[in-house]
Amino acid sequence: MVEVKPEILFSKDRIGNRVVELAGQISRDYEGRDLLLVGILKGAFIFMADLIRGISVPCQVDFVRLASYGGGCKSSGEVRFTKDLETPIEGRDVLIVEDIVDTGLTLSCLVKVLRERGPASLRVCAFLDKKERRQVHFEADYVGFAIPDAFVVGYGLDYNEDFRFLPDVCVLHHIG
Repeated sequence: MVEVKPEILFSKDRIGNRVVELAGQISRDYEGRDLLLVGILKGAFIFMADLIRGISVPCQVDFVRLASYGGGCKSSGEVRFTKDLETPIEGRDVLIVEDIVDTGLTLSCLVKVLRERGPASLRVCAFLDKKERRQVHFEADYVGFAIPDAFVVGYGLDYNEDFRFLPDVCVLHHIG
């Protein structure tokens, strides 16, 4: 049985305020440039939607889908591309938008692949950063919140496709 811990890690109001701050910072950094946001499906879609509404520079959107978790709570260590970009990125300013940096394996792999495609610039914006779980060195350029080594759900993050709908970020505990 799975239940959501009653103590909320980040409330929807706190999340909303931080997303506005990030959007402002990104807008300043990319002023006068045309930006392509690359969302990592499925977890980043809510964060990315809120983020893009706050960005004040022209931008386009595309998505990739990568799998590294399967049905469990821990990364399998293997990254698989299940949906690639439809937009060419050569010569473009690209910002990857991710829900959570955990082991660093997924983003390291994606950054390596996208760099080979010749973008003008390539940065990463991660909603959550769980540094305690890093297996490879990886630092996002923009981070919403640093979090402890706990399994979190809500605001697009899931456990077996459940809990994405929660407006807050909550710690998930297993019972039984």
